[in-house]
Amino acid sequence: MLNNWKQLLEDRNRFFWVLQAAGWSGYALVHYIGSLMHEMRDIYVLILLLGAYAGFLLTVPLRYLYRRIWDSSPWLLILVVLAASYVCAALWAVVDNATYWEIYKFGFSPDSNWFYFKNTIAKFYIMLSWSGLYFGIKYYQMLQDEKQKALMATSMAHQAQLKMLRYQLNPHFLFNTLNAISTLILVKENDLANRMMSKLSLFLRFSLDNEPIKKIPLERELDALMLYLDIEKVRFDDRLKVTVDIDEDVKHALVPSLFLQPLIENSIKYAIAKLEEGGEVVVRAQRFSEDLLITVADNGPGCTKPLESLSESGGVGLANTRERLQALYGKNYSFTLTPNKPRGLRIEIRIPLEQVE
Repeated sequence: MLNNWKQLLEDRNRFFWVLQAAGWSGYALVHYIGSLMHEMRDIYVLILLLGAYAGFLLTVPLRYLYRRIWDSSPWLLILVVLAASYVCAALWAVVDNATYWEIYKFGFSPDSNWFYFKNTIAKFYIMLSWSGLYFGIKYYQMLQDEKQKALMATSMAHQAQLKMLRYQLNPHFLFNTLNAISTLILVKENDLANRMMSKLSLFLRFSLDNEPIKKIPLERELDALMLYLDIEKVRFDDRLKVTVDIDEDVKHALVPSLFLQPLIENSIKYAIAKLEEGGEVVVRAQRFSEDLLITVADNGPGCTKPLESLSESGGVGLANTRERLQALYGKNYSFTLTPNKPRGLRIEIRIPLEQVE
């Protein structure tokens, strides 16, 4: 963070000197073009360059003065800007007139020293313009900084929300799995409990190795899903059948990490577990126009509640998935629940199709 701040200050300082040089070079060029309309000797170019250089040098202290009084009251700022601009304009007029008379007029001496301040008012307007540009650019940079900070704060809040939603699944999933392992130990099924614990460790390692706010290829998400299903198959054995049908052209599509697991868990808990003969969960993924369509369907008893209410405020798995999709895609997604034929529940998710680069 400190390095970024130092880099920003260096960039701002470099930007000032580039603008300073470009601005006063432009001033000299404009006056040179204007002098072409009159018959001026070639030495007049030197007068213009000296005048621009004097303006360049005199405005540098203004920068440091304005930085020192930046946080002062508006009226004090106005007074200081007017006074400093007038003083610099007077000094600039003296330098300009002196070089013009000494070089171009071959050492001409005016009748009064007040003549050295000739054109002070005109130069005062130029100094005021310089000051206005300085404050305008400075305020614009401050506005951009505030926008950047607001965007960073929003991004950090968004990432925190995604992490919270992802990590919310871990305790929920762990509770169910550890409860099943505990049951196996109570009934003396130690071999099954050991196998289940081994599968659980692999799944948790996968979970920890993947950033919760990043998207992963669908193919990798399916690998995580298989680890989870290996755990569940220890519990259900032949009662659990899973069919995965993924189109070849969407295997590398990017999806939220571990977003399929809570949907499968929901199907197992409310469908497969309630059937003595077991059941089947079907996972399909295919391209749908410019989107990725993912379907999770089971052949369980279905849902007795209205699907609209279940879709909006379902269990932890459904609600979590919906919130994660909304946080990641805003309004550019769909999450619908419909009856599966001939029986069961069907979950359809449609998200933008993003391929791994």
